[in-house]
Amino acid sequence: MDIKDVENLAELARIELTEAEKIELLSDMDSILGYVKQIEEMKIEDVESEYRVHNVWREDKIETRDFSKEIIAEQFPDKQDGFLKVKKIL
Repeated sequence: MDIKDVENLAELARIELTEAEKIELLSDMDSILGYVKQIEEMKIEDVESEYRVHNVWREDKIETRDFSKEIIAEQFPDKQDGFLKVKKIL
């Protein structure tokens, strides 16, 4: 990555950078990309087993629930003439 790449990214992001900020950003990006490369080179065998993610699947269970306008209206804090009153959003 070089200064031209930083300038291109700044243009795409529609931000203006000083020369000092470009150099600082280039240094930060080099550090980030170096870390990403280091992660890419790791092998799964190098990671201790307690840090690995295991997919755990559970059986889907169908649970019936009683939902009706009356049950919901009973639990709603503010209602009037069979309607549920909510705060004005606009």
